[in-house]
Amino acid sequence: MRFQHLGAQPRIHPDAVVAATAVISGDVRIGAGCRILHGAVITAEGGALTLGESVIVMENALIRATSTNPVHVGDHVLIGPMASVSGAVIEEEVFLATGTRVFNGARIGARSEVRINAVVHLRTTLPPESVVPIGWVAVGDPVRILSPDRHEEIWAAQRELDFPGYVFGLDRETPDLMVQLTERYGRSLARHADDRRLD
Repeated sequence: MRFQHLGAQPRIHPDAVVAATAVISGDVRIGAGCRILHGAVITAEGGALTLGESVIVMENALIRATSTNPVHVGDHVLIGPMASVSGAVIEEEVFLATGTRVFNGARIGARSEVRINAVVHLRTTLPPESVVPIGWVAVGDPVRILSPDRHEEIWAAQRELDFPGYVFGLDRETPDLMVQLTERYGRSLARHADDRRLD
């Protein structure tokens, strides 16, 4: 399913194959040889989203660009089932395994691997040919790659990266943070009310 969002329509190379149940919305460009499988959602929420050539997006993966953080995925990248990429740059020949999460402002260097259920956090830069092991967390720039049992170290690094401030423009210490966050984000997402289905 293709949707016009914020006046922009997806541009899909004629050699690309997009499953009938995938959702492609807004200012999205899909390059030659791409394969987008069932249930994938590729949505440009105010910023451009570009998939290079021969990118494979597996079932139920989510790729979302924002007005602050566009998405660029380089050539020959595989994004596994149920993976999520939000506002990040993924260089060429990267493997994002099943269930990986890549957050806003992150950059993953060429020929890197982010393995099953691993996380690349907000504003984190992975150098080329990096590996994030199964279930581990990459955080910061310079990057620290930490096992999930090192929660206090992960949290210390995450706190400094300021997810609510960077993504939503809100101070983490705001007493009604979730009220303000959901109202602000809800207003932004309400822009989908004017989307138009193209197919």
